[in-house]
Amino acid sequence: METVYALLVGINEYPAAMRAGLRGCLNDVAGARAALEAAAPGRVRARVLTDGAATAAAVEEGILGHLGRAGAGDTALLWFSGHGTEYPALTPQELLLEPTGRCQALVCVDGPLPDKRLGTLLDGAATGGARVVAVLDCCFSGGASRAEEGAVARVLAPLPQWRPAAGARDLSGPARPAGHVLLAASRIGQPSYERPVESPEGPRIQGVFSYALTRALRRAAPGATVRELLAEADAGVRRLVAGQQPVLFPAEPGGPADRPLLGGTARRPSPYLLREGPEGWEVDCGRVHGLTGGAGTEFTASGGRPVRATTVRADRTLVAPEGWTPDPGSVHAVALSALALPPAAVVLDTEGAESTEGAESAEGAEGTERAEDAGRVPLPVSPLLREVAAGSAEEAAAGLLLRVEVRGGRARVLRRDGSPYVPPLPLATDADGARLGDCLTRLVHWHRIRDLSSGLSPLSGHVRVEVLPWHTRDGEPLRPDGNGEVVLSYAGAREPWVTVRLRNTGPRPLWCVLVSLDDRFGAGTDLFPGEFIGPGMTGHALDGQPLRLVLPASRPVRPGASVRDWLTLVVAEGELNTVPFHLSRWEPDADAVRAGAPWRAPADGLLRLAGPGRPPGDRDLLPADPFGPGQWAASTTALRTVVP
Repeated sequence: METVYALLVGINEYPAAMRAGLRGCLNDVAGARAALEAAAPGRVRARVLTDGAATAAAVEEGILGHLGRAGAGDTALLWFSGHGTEYPALTPQELLLEPTGRCQALVCVDGPLPDKRLGTLLDGAATGGARVVAVLDCCFSGGASRAEEGAVARVLAPLPQWRPAAGARDLSGPARPAGHVLLAASRIGQPSYERPVESPEGPRIQGVFSYALTRALRRAAPGATVRELLAEADAGVRRLVAGQQPVLFPAEPGGPADRPLLGGTARRPSPYLLREGPEGWEVDCGRVHGLTGGAGTEFTASGGRPVRATTVRADRTLVAPEGWTPDPGSVHAVALSALALPPAAVVLDTEGAESTEGAESAEGAEGTERAEDAGRVPLPVSPLLREVAAGSAEEAAAGLLLRVEVRGGRARVLRRDGSPYVPPLPLATDADGARLGDCLTRLVHWHRIRDLSSGLSPLSGHVRVEVLPWHTRDGEPLRPDGNGEVVLSYAGAREPWVTVRLRNTGPRPLWCVLVSLDDRFGAGTDLFPGEFIGPGMTGHALDGQPLRLVLPASRPVRPGASVRDWLTLVVAEGELNTVPFHLSRWEPDADAVRAGAPWRAPADGLLRLAGPGRPPGDRDLLPADPFGPGQWAASTTALRTVVP
């Protein structure tokens, strides 16, 4: 039986010198324990540390001794409710790892426990194969809280004697991925509040995040993932207070965020989530996804239940379920089934072969017929694709054009200038037709990521992507050539090494994610998965490690060989879910569809990008219109690696 080892830490009573007593932390711990035991009856082994017993040494020993007992298949859970603090990053190592220029720490009853130290301890608890989760209901701001009536911020200014030594970290190689998943009550620079709430035990004071998360856990369906629980807790927090944004890390798809909190296998992440926000039902995507208006935008929940958009905000869309009523406080996975965006134009050149857009076979496979029947070419039914006639005005006006030329049982997917996107594809069976459709939709999705644009944005240009040769990484960044590309050259058989940094030249902290794309139509966020960068501060891709620009194995290192990459920077006022920025490279053999299996063209739209909601009046640290939408910007840097 999978066991849940829980270390529950709550501190109401801090020493008088701190002048920082709280009232809801012990209630948080009691509520968390009750919710865990209800969700995993008979499987919870809890250790509780409260008030004077919750020293930094006791918390460390609890992680090592109690959570460290968790083995493969078990869950090790730390829940901390108390104060948080931060202090300036001073050492070169701290400045490299803390792009906000501030180091954060939990405040135990006798002093701070730095977050880097905490992360190392939690990762150590994962070495036995356990699933490790940390829930932190404290704030990491330095006292710059905005008090709200009925709410108290859990923040302490650091005492002079609290300055901890810099945490050791091996910088000789790439940083290891985190071995735990973090659910934080608020993002860096924000308070987390406690206030009176109505709990199952009656009226009492609790941390807003602890209350929302335990409520989500009590109401969740069995097997709800960490991502889904946080989505509901996020909405619950925003229904109670403004200016507090819960955070999930790491948020990469298929990782610990997509596993059930208390046991079970990872699930494929949902592109979008429907939840009840402070203004009613909302889906966690918006204009940053490319949605341009409410009309024509539709989502579909399981069972084909429609949800129509009414208002598209910067990072979320207000919606109206049609013909059904979701349970209050619930979270539903939805897919984008209709787009207000113009799709990519597809020209079919088939030497007389007939297109079958929208057709269905006798067997019921949607959007495609057997490719060998009557010489027809299968074009998947997808909001990403629209067939246009060759030589038409629609072809001339298309932003993205895909020309499919069919000759001799093979399909060539060509650009506007006639150059191929991918090698020719066979077109003789249903599986071949499915592969062609998958290729077309993947190409469109890849281009939407690379060419993501916010138009005129006040954030444009505030963060710069700088690429420098590794041996001169403290010098001037490389400049693009006349084609707008940063060109890097092999030195004999040795590939070029570079460092990539993100420099915030603006007046405000901004959240940044760096999406790397290659010319084999893959994309990912491994370089800089998403983090706030403070004004005048610098974030480093791969935590400052070198980025090696290597030709793929299929391209021998010989004069004239080259490879292209792109770095798309997305800058926002708040965190965005990076799930939609992950796209596997186009590998036709690996993506082959079994012969005879029905194939359904994707119907989830331009980008599967989800951003946490942002309530009116939530200005955080940004001098923005308090009633205006959140802002974002995107830019792309092109790289070309060549062999002279």
